Amino acid sequence: MVVATQTKLMTLEEYLIYDDGTDTLCELVNGELIPMPPESDRNQQVSISLLAYFLKLGIPPQLLRNQIAISVTGGRATARIPDLTVLSEDLALELRETNRSTVLADMPPPTLVVEVVSPKQDKRDYRYKRSEYAARQIPEYWIIDPILDKVTVLELVEGLYEEQVYTAEQIIVSPQFSQFNLTAQQVLTGS
Repeated sequence: MVVATQTKLMTLEEYLIYDDGTDTLCELVNGELIPMPPESDRNQQVSISLLAYFLKLGIPPQLLRNQIAISVTGGRATARIPDLTVLSEDLALELRETNRSTVLADMPPPTLVVEVVSPKQDKRDYRYKRSEYAARQIPEYWIIDPILDKVTVLELVEGLYEEQVYTAEQIIVSPQFSQFNLTAQQVLTGS
């Protein structure tokens, strides 16, 4: 006879104070703590190169974050951790007043979130996070997919994301950052 055990679901408040004594990075998905596997070297290179490029464009360092938790709408408590986030100035000011780098539901949304797709995680980035970030009213969301060699730029229009897909030598057009001037290939290779 198999006995089903029930896992206690976490609240966002419990997640915010959770510390298991390790450096394991976890997302909160519908009340469940989901450990995130370490990123591949390629994914880290893509994320860091993009951060460096945004700095070259003149985006102040205080507006750029790697792996900041963002509270999003879900069936239960959910907090996502994008690979790269560009904050609005208002959000950066609010975060200075907190003791944990987490974007809460009552704070302004980030200007841009970027996810670099990991193997076997495409459904999470293309489907779940897309609807969660739209509900959170994040104006721009990028899905950088080194597996399929494409960059998808999603712009929030009337509550839903409209997408534009870029491949190879196509120059990416960012609705929030008109000065952005890299090709999909440059972003995908982190060069």
